Amino acid sequence: MMHLNNLYETLRERRETLGVTQLHLAELSGVALRTLKEIESGKGNPTAETLSKLADVMGMDLKLEIRKPAV
Repeated sequence: MMHLNNLYETLRERRETLGVTQLHLAELSGVALRTLKEIESGKGNPTAETLSKLADVMGMDLKLEIRKPAV
């Protein structure tokens, strides 16, 4: 399971690998630049929809897995 901070770092790394600026990614995804900066700095609290928008634009899949509780 990926911790949220690892997820945010992965998104930033993917953006950098693609050579996309934060401003350009914000424009492409429809996510506010301020929100994107907060996410990448680990200070944001994005919704699943926001994360999905960012992942989609960068060619990534965002999956949520619900595990059964151990009994």
